[in-house]
Amino acid sequence: MSAPAQAGDPDGQLLLSGPAVQPLLEQAARQAGGELLDWHLDHLDHDPGRTTTATYAARVRWAAGEREELIGCSVRAHGPDARDEAALLLDEGQRQAAVWLHPFDPDLPGLARAAFPDQVAELLGEHRLLPHPVRSADVELRMVGYRPRRRAVLRVQAAGHVFYIKVLRAAHADAVVRRHEMLARAGICAPEVLAVTDEHLLVLRELPGRPLAQAIFDEREPCGPDAVIGLLDRLPAEVRELELRPSWSESVEHYARIIGESLPEQEQRLTWMAATITQGLAGLPAGDEPTHGDLHEGQLHVAGGRIVGLLDVDTLGPGRRADDLACLVAHLTTVQRMDAIQTGRVHHLIRTWVPAFDERVDAAELRLRTAAVVISLGTGPRRGLEDDWEAGTVAILDAAEALVRQVG
Repeated sequence: MSAPAQAGDPDGQLLLSGPAVQPLLEQAARQAGGELLDWHLDHLDHDPGRTTTATYAARVRWAAGEREELIGCSVRAHGPDARDEAALLLDEGQRQAAVWLHPFDPDLPGLARAAFPDQVAELLGEHRLLPHPVRSADVELRMVGYRPRRRAVLRVQAAGHVFYIKVLRAAHADAVVRRHEMLARAGICAPEVLAVTDEHLLVLRELPGRPLAQAIFDEREPCGPDAVIGLLDRLPAEVRELELRPSWSESVEHYARIIGESLPEQEQRLTWMAATITQGLAGLPAGDEPTHGDLHEGQLHVAGGRIVGLLDVDTLGPGRRADDLACLVAHLTTVQRMDAIQTGRVHHLIRTWVPAFDERVDAAELRLRTAAVVISLGTGPRRGLEDDWEAGTVAILDAAEALVRQVG
C-alpha cells in the first residue's frame, strides 16, 4: 500500500525544489557507489496535486574521480506507481520518492543506450546506417532536449554524417513511427526513420535547411505565411483517423493554476483570462482538420524562402487549424532574450503573418487560442529555473492579456 501524501506538500513540489531534497540525492549517489559533493536544481516540472519531477546537476566523487552527474527525482501525490519501480524508491517522511541517475530514466529505457558513444556506434553498425563500421571515438553525442520521464533527443555525428536519436516511452513508440510513415507516404518533409530498436529508440535522418527558430532573426524574411498554410494543407487526410488530441485551450485553466500557485499575485488575472478564453471558445466543435498539434518555429526547417522540413510529428492528429496557427503565433510572441534588432524582425513576422492567418481562420478564435498557448508557455521560466523567472512570467502573461483584450 502506498504511503499517504505528506500534509502541506502532497505532490512534492516544496520538497523537490528546496534543500530538504539533499538527503535523497546523497542516498542515491551512495547507493550507486559514489559520494555527493555538491548539487543545484536544474529543472522542475510541477503538475499541481498530482506529481513533481525534478533534475539536479550534481558533482559526485567516484572511485575513479569526481564527475558531473544529473540526478532525477519524482514524487506522486498518491504514492509511487508501477513505472516508478524501475527507479530507486527512497523513503522521505511519510512518502516515497523515485530517484535515478541519468541516463537510467525509469520511463525511457532506451536513454541508457543512446547516451554512450560505444553503444551508439554499435547501434549504427547494427542497422548498417554508415558505409563502414565506426569506433566509439568517432561518435560525438549532444543532448538536444531532455524532458525527464517523457522524452529525449540526441544529436549524433559520426564519420561526417549526422543523425538524431529520439528516445520515447514504450507506450508512444509505435504511434510515433506510424505518424512518420504516414507523412512519408504523403511526401511531407518529416525526418526519415532509419531504424527502430527494442528500447524504443528512433534513429532519424537529419533534415535539410535551417531551423526557423534561427531564421526568424535573418534580415530577409525566412518564408511567407502562405508557406505555413500550404504545409498544413498538404497534411494527408488519413491524419483525421488518428486519435483526437485535446486543444491547448482545453488546458488553459490547468496552466493558469500552475502559474497562480507560483505567483499568487497573478491569480486573479489568470482566472479572468482562463474564463474569458473558455467562454469565448465555448460551443466550437473539436474539429477534424489534419493538424501538427504543436507547431512552432522550432519544428520547421526553411531554405530559400520555403519550408523544407517538419519536426516532432508525435502530436499529429485531427483538430482545428486555428490551434496550429495559434501555437506558432504564441511561440513567436514569447521569444525571450532578444536584442532590439531581433525584436524588430520577429515583430515584423507577426505583423505580416497574423493578417494572413486571419484569412484562413476566425480572427477572434485565433487570438483566444493564441492567448491560451501563451499562458501555457508562462510555465517555462519557472520550470527552466531562469534568472528572474518571475519577471519573465509576468511579461508572458502581459502578452496573453493583450491578445484576450483584442477580442473585446
